[in-house]
Amino acid sequence: DFLQEGEPTSARCDDLAALKSKGCPMEDIENPRGSKQVLEDREVTNRKIGAAEKLKPEAITQIQPQKLVLKLRVGEPQTFSLKFKRAEDYPIDLYYLMDLSYSMKDDLENVKSLGTALMLEMEKITSDFRIGFGSFVEKTVMPYISTTPAKLRNPCTGDQNCTSPFSYKNVLSLTSEGNKFNELVGKQHISGNLDSPEGGFDAIMQVAVCGEQIGWRNVTRLLVFSTDAGFHFAGDGKLGGIVLPNDGKCHLENNMYTMSHYYDYPSIAHLVQKLSENNIQTIFAVTEEFQAVYKELKNLIPKSAVGTLSSNSSNVIQLIIDAYNSLSSEVILENSKLPKGVTISYKSFCKNGVNDTQEDGRKCSNISIGDEVKFEINVTANECPKKGLNETIKIKPLGFTEEVEINLQFICECQCQSEGEPNSPACHEGNGTFECGACRCNEGRIGRLCECSTDEVNSEDMDAYCRRENSTEICSNNGECICGQCVCKKRENTNEVYSGKYCECDNFNCDRSNGLICGGNGICKCRVCECFPNFTGSACDCSLDTLPCMASNGQICNGRGTCECGTCNCTDPKFQGPTCEMCQTCLGVCAEHKDCVQCRAFNKGEKKETCSQECMHFNMTRVESRDKLPQPGQPDPLSHCKEKDVDDCWFYFTYSVNSNGEANVHVVETPECPSGPDIIPIVAGVVAGIVLIGLALLLIWKLLMIIHDRREFAKFEKEKMNAKWDTVSQEAFICIKATVV
Repeated sequence: DFLQEGEPTSARCDDLAALKSKGCPMEDIENPRGSKQVLEDREVTNRKIGAAEKLKPEAITQIQPQKLVLKLRVGEPQTFSLKFKRAEDYPIDLYYLMDLSYSMKDDLENVKSLGTALMLEMEKITSDFRIGFGSFVEKTVMPYISTTPAKLRNPCTGDQNCTSPFSYKNVLSLTSEGNKFNELVGKQHISGNLDSPEGGFDAIMQVAVCGEQIGWRNVTRLLVFSTDAGFHFAGDGKLGGIVLPNDGKCHLENNMYTMSHYYDYPSIAHLVQKLSENNIQTIFAVTEEFQAVYKELKNLIPKSAVGTLSSNSSNVIQLIIDAYNSLSSEVILENSKLPKGVTISYKSFCKNGVNDTQEDGRKCSNISIGDEVKFEINVTANECPKKGLNETIKIKPLGFTEEVEINLQFICECQCQSEGEPNSPACHEGNGTFECGACRCNEGRIGRLCECSTDEVNSEDMDAYCRRENSTEICSNNGECICGQCVCKKRENTNEVYSGKYCECDNFNCDRSNGLICGGNGICKCRVCECFPNFTGSACDCSLDTLPCMASNGQICNGRGTCECGTCNCTDPKFQGPTCEMCQTCLGVCAEHKDCVQCRAFNKGEKKETCSQECMHFNMTRVESRDKLPQPGQPDPLSHCKEKDVDDCWFYFTYSVNSNGEANVHVVETPECPSGPDIIPIVAGVVAGIVLIGLALLLIWKLLMIIHDRREFAKFEKEKMNAKWDTVSQEAFICIKATVV
């Protein structure tokens, strides 16, 4: 009875919240969860160099855990922590692969004593060190070497005594005897070839895949590749008529590579694969001239390093030590090929609080011996593999032999599927298996209860049972007709469901309010809202609750309106507000609250003594100025008031009532009072005016006096001049008169 009519059987499967909302009890819900189980969890080894206890390499643990089982449910990640600790005094195998073409003649002399010298240096790092030696020249076909009999015996010119050319030779398998290294390498002779690039890739491939002949152990494996030239790679063999791709297999006979004339050089990708598979870390010891080339190669080969070799290899020991420290200071995790639909992600927790995710989450750098780092690894199944078979993946640090083995078990079915009842009477006389509350029909049977046979059913006849009366649509175009019954479509949104005998109903096409189906106050059934109690309307958006309409006086809408859908509809258009309490055009709103506002805001007025009893029916807020008062346009009805207080001062306030029936008053905190005359400025102004007028009069008088004095002086000067003229005239007259006499 869980499914509605027309719902498909698959509707039994849904997310947890949806099943609960449909009324499925928790005890009837099957919801298997993923899990993890650690099967092998040895602690990482704490060991000091020079310790009395000598552990075998396989007894040293650097990675934890070692084995676990993850049960994966699709879409649910499982997380586990991986710990890595670089062990002290960890064994090292080092194989020295040297180019013995003629240009390396002086280098060979320095390498002859490398064994014992390198042993002494490596004792500072590990007490378990082994060393081996191999050499290479070139493929023994034209045009890489001269194939004339004389040149095959001695490829060098003049009186130089050189050994016959060869592709690769394993001179000394890995040994802990440094003297033996010096002895055998001391017997080696330089050879020669025609072209500059060498056949070093052939040699690297054989060193990587011929583990038994080389003597590699499951410890740190170092390959030192020493040359002063470039390299041939896949495709170059065509010059010598060699077209077969390198097969990546061991072809050593009597420690000599015998198939150089048959297989092409390996590609870089092929070398990367084999070096990684065999946990070999490569150190390229090359001269300054070819540094750029081998640095590019290093970027393609994980866990490799490049060092600058002096012209005669005199610095090779320090180069090896530096490169080893560089390689061992970084740990990079890699995983084997993942099953289809499985993804993995890493998060690193390195030294000094350095954390990274995505690709950088796979590695940690600057790790010293004894340092411990952690990784958080998420494994997620995005789909179930075919037949739900278990899979195994492995995670390991590059260049190390230790690994974490993870067995993946996929949860692809519910437990109830394994508990089904075959040929159950519940499935129409045993025509199906009753499992997980539904029938899984036997072959040849269809229908919800497997009641129809595919051989007997005529689809056209059955379609008539899936049409509504006077309709041509099968299952209302919302489903398909199976065995004369409509099975409705599933929607992308699992909460949206078609139902009904003809799939004519749904739960998502009802009226909406506030963007919600049935306003969130009802359930959509067959395109009609069934409202919760106290709600009505086509979208359940009308509340029957009258409490929001109740005024403070106990009346609904203050007796001035009707309560409709929880909101007052005021019958008198003059009134408004949540309970029809406001009348902006009515006189007395401001006067009614004037005394209470005055006593609350300024502690004065007629109601000063009874303020706490009569004037606490509103919330009051003080503002600095009239500009800060609420302005028209807000949702709540608002009255602006200007009243005089007992001191003949004007004070301003607003009065409003919100949707909850609460009265709010905003009042300007400072009244505007008429100010009296200011005596001091007036007196000062009068005095200043009198002084200024006096000064002006004095200046005018002084100016007039100056003008008068100047006029008098000018008059005096004129009269003085006239008097002087009269005296001269008289003297002249007397003189003339005397002459006449």
